Amino acid sequence: MQIRRKTIAKVIAVVFIFNLVVMGTGAWFAYQEAPPIPEEVVGPDGDVVVTGQEIRDGKRTFQRNGLMNHGSILGNGAYYGADYTADALELKVQHMRDYYAQERYGSAYADLSSERRAAIADVVKQDLEESYEGGAIEYSEAELYAHEQVREEYVQRYHEGSHERGVGAGTIESAEDARQFADFAMWTAWFSHTDRPGSSHSYTNDWPYQPGAGNDATPAAMTWSVIAMVLLVAGAGAGIWLYRAVELPEPEAAGLSVPQPGDVSVFPSQRAALRFVPVAAGLFLAQVLLGGLLAHFYIERAGFFGVEEIFGVHILQLLPFSIAKTWHIDLGILWIAATWLGAGLYLPPLLTGHEPKRQSTYVNGLLAAIVVVVVGGLAGIWLGSNGYFGDQLWWLLGNEGLEYLEVGKIWQFGILAGFGIWAVLAIRGLKPLLDREPVYGLAHMILYAGGSIALLFTAGFLFTPSTNIAVTEFWRWWVVHMWVEGAFEFFIVAIIGLTLVSMNLLSRRSAEKAVMLQALLVMGTGVIGVSHHYWWVGMPDMWVPIGSVFSTLELIPLVFILYEALGQYSAMTVDEFPYRLPFLFIVASGVWNFVGAGVLGFFINLPLINYYEHGTYLTVGHAHAAMFGAFGFLALGMVTYMLQLSIDPERWDGSWLRAAFWCWNVGLALMVFVSVLPVGFLQLEAVFTQGYAAGRSLAFYNQPLVQNLFWARLPGDTLIIVGTAIYAADLLRKRFVLRRSEDDPSVEDMAVAEGVLSDD
Repeated sequence: MQIRRKTIAKVIAVVFIFNLVVMGTGAWFAYQEAPPIPEEVVGPDGDVVVTGQEIRDGKRTFQRNGLMNHGSILGNGAYYGADYTADALELKVQHMRDYYAQERYGSAYADLSSERRAAIADVVKQDLEESYEGGAIEYSEAELYAHEQVREEYVQRYHEGSHERGVGAGTIESAEDARQFADFAMWTAWFSHTDRPGSSHSYTNDWPYQPGAGNDATPAAMTWSVIAMVLLVAGAGAGIWLYRAVELPEPEAAGLSVPQPGDVSVFPSQRAALRFVPVAAGLFLAQVLLGGLLAHFYIERAGFFGVEEIFGVHILQLLPFSIAKTWHIDLGILWIAATWLGAGLYLPPLLTGHEPKRQSTYVNGLLAAIVVVVVGGLAGIWLGSNGYFGDQLWWLLGNEGLEYLEVGKIWQFGILAGFGIWAVLAIRGLKPLLDREPVYGLAHMILYAGGSIALLFTAGFLFTPSTNIAVTEFWRWWVVHMWVEGAFEFFIVAIIGLTLVSMNLLSRRSAEKAVMLQALLVMGTGVIGVSHHYWWVGMPDMWVPIGSVFSTLELIPLVFILYEALGQYSAMTVDEFPYRLPFLFIVASGVWNFVGAGVLGFFINLPLINYYEHGTYLTVGHAHAAMFGAFGFLALGMVTYMLQLSIDPERWDGSWLRAAFWCWNVGLALMVFVSVLPVGFLQLEAVFTQGYAAGRSLAFYNQPLVQNLFWARLPGDTLIIVGTAIYAADLLRKRFVLRRSEDDPSVEDMAVAEGVLSDD
C-alpha cells in the first residue's frame, strides 16, 4: 500500500485539530466539574470548622513542603509515605466508628462484638454516602470528631516528626500549617466519598477503595476494562498489519556507501554540542546515586547503613526523602533533555554541511544558560522547602512542589526559554534543508518535535498553588503524559530518522514518510490517552471510556517502533557497518519502550486494575522501564554515535560503553522484575483484600517479605550505578582523543551532506 507524504501530512493536520477540540473541551469541563471548595465546613451546631481559604492554604502547605514527593495525593506522587487522600479517609472512618461505639455502647469499636461492629460500620457508611447539593458542608458529630483527630495526627507526624515514617522533625514548620494540611487532605477525602450531583458515585469514581466509606470499583471500570482487552488484541493486530501493509523502505547497510567515521569532518558547533554530553553525564550520575539512596530509605526510614548511629548524623534531617526524590526526578528529566538538545544541534551539519556564523558561540551560550537554570532550580528546591523564600516567593524561586514540575516558576520559564533558543539554533543549522523541503519535510519534523515539547510545557503555567487540586492535576498531566506519550515519542522517531539519513541508510523522502506515519500514530493515540490519569482525581466521568480506548490504542505506535528498531538492527549486523554500537542502544530503547510503556503501561491502565493499582509499586516498574529504558537509552545511543564521529577511528574504543550498556540493561531488568514488580503485585493484593490505605501503609512496607524484596533491589541498582560510573569515566577518557574541528569544512568534506541535499 503506497501512501504519499502529502496525504499523511493532511491526516496529521486533521488529527491535530481533533485532539485540540477534545482536550480543549476537556479543559472547559475540568473547571466546570471539579470538586467544589466550599466557603465553609460547619459542625452540627453551626460553628465553622474549616473555611475554603484554609483548604487552599493547606494545598499551599502541601506544595511548599514538597509533600507530593514524600507521599501522594489522589494517588499521584511518591509512594514512600501515605497517600494523603486514602489516609485521611481511612482515619476518618476509624475515628467515626470509635465515636459511635463510645456514644452508643461506651466502648472502643475494636472491643465490640461482631454484630455491634457491623451495626456501627453500617451507620458510618450511611453517613459518608450522602450527596452534596451546594453551600456549606455540614458535618455530623462523628465527622467533626474525626476531623479534629486527623488534625492532631498530622501535627504529630508532619510537624513534630515521625522517624518510623521517614518524616523529619519540622517537615511542616508550624502546628497551624500542619492542621491546614490536614484540612486539605480531609477535603480530598470528603469529595472521594461524596456522590457527585446526579450520580451514584463520588467525584473520584469512588476511589480510593474503602468499603467502609462505601467506595468500591464502579460498573464502568469493569465494562471498559473488558472493552480495552478486546481493543488490545485488535490494536496489536492493527499495528502488525499496518507495519506489513505500508511500503516503507527498510535501511540496508550492505552495498551502500555508509560514511565511515573518519570520512566526516567535525564542525566547531558540533564540538560545542558535544559539551552537553559530560554535563548530562554528571546529572545522570547524581540521579542514579540518589536513586540508590531512595531505594534504601524504604528499608531504613531514618538512616543509611547505620551512619546515623555511628556518627550521630541524621540523614533524614539533612536530606529528607522528599528533596532527594525531587532531585532524582528532575535530574532524570534534565540529563535526558540536555543530551537530546546536544544531539539536535550536532546532527544538522551532518545533513547540510552548513555552519552558520558564530553557531558554536551560541551553542556554548545555551549550555551555560542551561547550567545556570539547572543549578538555580535544584538549589531553589532545597531553599524553598526549608522556608528561605517566605510565603510569596517559594513557588516562584523555590519549589512548586508538584511531581515532575517541582522547580519554581522562574526556573521553569528559564527551561522554556532554553527550548526557544535551541529551536532558533536548530533552524539556523537546518536552514539549507528548510529552504528546499516542504513544510512536512524531515528538518521541519525535528523542529515540530522539539517545539511540541516546549508547547506542552506551557500547560504548567496555567495554575497556581491556590488552584483546585483537580484542575491542577488536569494541567500537570498535560505536561507529564503528553511529553512521555506524545512529544518524546515524536522526538524519538524524528531523531532516528535523521540519524538514518545522516548514515545514507535511507533517503530523505523515505525517512520523512516513516517519521510522519509514526508521528501520526503517536499523536492519534498518546495525546487524548492522557485522560487515563483523570479517572480518580475528580474529573468528569466521560474520561473513563475515552481514557480506556485511547490508552489501549497507544500500544499501536509502540508495536510499530519495536518492529522498526528490530528491523533496523538486523540490517546493521553486516561486518562492514561501523555504527552497530549506537544501534544497539536504539534497539534497547525500542524494546524497553514496548515493555515499559506498552506491556506494563497497558496492564496498569485497565480501569479495573488501575482502580486498585493506582499509586503502587506497579507504577514504579512501569515508570522506570519506560523513562530510562526508552528515552534514556535513546539519548545514550545518540551520545555513542556523536562520539564515534568525533574521534579518530584508530583511537575509537567502544568497549567501556558496551560494558556500561550491559550493566544498565541487566541492572534495570533485575530492579524491575526481581524487586519492584513483585512488591507491586503484593501491594495490589493487599489493596484488593484490605483496602487501599492498607496497601500504602507502613505495616505493609515493614513486612519481612517486602523488606527482603527491597533488599533484592540492591544488585540491580548497583549495576545501574556501576554502568553510569563507567560511562562517566569513559567520557572523561574520550575527552582527550576528540578530533579537532575544521574551521570551514566544505560540503565535499562531508560524506553525508551531498546525498541529502540532492534528494529533492
